Amino acid sequence: MQQVIVIGGGVVGLASAWWLLEAGYRVTLLERAPQVGTGTSYSNGGQLSYRYVSPLADAGVPLKALKWLFQEHGPLRFKPQLDPHQWRWLAAFLANCRADANRKTTNKLLQLGELSRRGMTELEMTVPPASFQWRDAGKLVVYRSRKAFEAATTKLASADSAGTGQVWSAAECVAREPALAAIEDRLAGGIYNSGEAVADCYAFCVALAERIRAHPRFQGFVQGEATRLHTAAGRIAGLETTAGPLAADAYVLAAGMQSRTLALGAGISLPIYPLKGYSLSAPIRLDDVAPEISVTDFERKVLYARIGDTLRVAAMVDMVGEDLRLDPRRLASLTRQVRETMPRAADYTHITPWAGLRPATPNSAPIIGATRYPNLWLNVGHGPLGFTFACGTASLLTSLMRGEATPFSLDGLTLA
Repeated sequence: MQQVIVIGGGVVGLASAWWLLEAGYRVTLLERAPQVGTGTSYSNGGQLSYRYVSPLADAGVPLKALKWLFQEHGPLRFKPQLDPHQWRWLAAFLANCRADANRKTTNKLLQLGELSRRGMTELEMTVPPASFQWRDAGKLVVYRSRKAFEAATTKLASADSAGTGQVWSAAECVAREPALAAIEDRLAGGIYNSGEAVADCYAFCVALAERIRAHPRFQGFVQGEATRLHTAAGRIAGLETTAGPLAADAYVLAAGMQSRTLALGAGISLPIYPLKGYSLSAPIRLDDVAPEISVTDFERKVLYARIGDTLRVAAMVDMVGEDLRLDPRRLASLTRQVRETMPRAADYTHITPWAGLRPATPNSAPIIGATRYPNLWLNVGHGPLGFTFACGTASLLTSLMRGEATPFSLDGLTLA
């Protein structure tokens, strides 16, 4: 029975640990924070968007990005730095800004999304949905621009073979989701997808960690920061941590941006870069009109999700390196947009702000599987869809480590 060390106690690392335990491995989990799920997983958007997986890189995005940079409240902020990671990532991102590349990646992510949805369903017997406020809310993407709305409906007609998407007029959007009433006159329409969910990612991490602790093959949590992967004879020979040295038969990197640093120390360059995102959490009062459906404001790139008695709003892409500071201007801008879009959805006088670093690849596809070392494995680069894809990538990783066939080709989802 092989011993595996999973590095990272966020949603991806925890899901990886669970699937490996269920597959017969003995697992130790290393997390640098005192509690699991307190990094990028802590206060994210809460949307489980299995069918809305459009990669950031697409034809026309560079021009849009230039416009966003000059907008006071634009969704993108870019701070040039003397960082080769930043410029290499940007060059690769621009190379992926093609319609054909976007279609290829989207198709792969849709397969991964469906696998993840099934994986989450499998977990229901182990981690009850009520323990992390899971709700089948459906997802509504609203468009303010008539041109953008028509392009989206055309794309839906050609790509939605399952017929899950529904095109709604502005009036239908408000009738089905009254929280949008304040901007009805500014909406061109929306596209609704059933089967999409919302949940509390941090609560999911805590609940899953409890089940992991009780698993008969689990070897324990170690609180400490991984500092170096030792290599010898073409393998990983050990792991140096602030809690002391650790050793195992195999190692899984699932530690967000820290994975890039650890891999680089072993001579592996991971094409991931931190895209800083913000979220606001506000309590919902009895007389508030909070959204029941998960809503995405397409042009403004703002996500709204009701998680229990809290309204979670997530937005923005800041390319500012590994800077987790809360920018008062960005928070003020997001708060103004939220108040304008859903003025009666929550108590905005008691907002809790948060920022996290989403480890993204240039084409928005996570990296799963093998490295040049036969006992070092990857589950990294999920960007803003870590919660959505965690179960699917954990399942794929486990299949690869066991030498089993995967349910679909992983072309575009591996380091190679």
